[in-house]
Amino acid sequence: MSDDAKSVLERTFQEAGLAWESPADGTYVVTLPGTRKLSTTVSLIVGRHSLSVNAFVIRRPDENHEGVHRWLLERNTRMYGLGYAIDRLGDIYLVGRLPLAAVTPEEIDRLLGTVLENADGSFNTLLEMGFASAIRKEYAWRTSRGESTRNLAAFTHLTGEGTGEQAD
Repeated sequence: MSDDAKSVLERTFQEAGLAWESPADGTYVVTLPGTRKLSTTVSLIVGRHSLSVNAFVIRRPDENHEGVHRWLLERNTRMYGLGYAIDRLGDIYLVGRLPLAAVTPEEIDRLLGTVLENADGSFNTLLEMGFASAIRKEYAWRTSRGESTRNLAAFTHLTGEGTGEQAD
């Protein structure tokens, strides 16, 4: 059964045109391209009875931990096959487990889509909730030096860029 799952995974990654590697037998590391987050790295491990999925989302928030964690828990109720989790450092991941019998190209595509939607799609929201002060400081530092703020464009409501005033 695990050999079947490995074949399905490899074929699915290849057909989707994803960058992937297998650093050990039954272990896969896939890179999903993003739009908000440059990329999301997903680890998939084929075990004796199940496939484990693990993807790093964002490091431990600097602030508003309770708000961030509440948002994650509320999102968990609507996610397919995965859930948000935190590690001992407070970094945020997407994790899941699926029986090997359920490893099909369609299910892997659905799981990777869920990772992309909830890591990349939620990235700016999580940054805004957990790093608002850092975003404001970065914006102020860059503008004081005349440097580009292009990658902070999604946060103009926090920085006040374009309004002529600094946001609170």
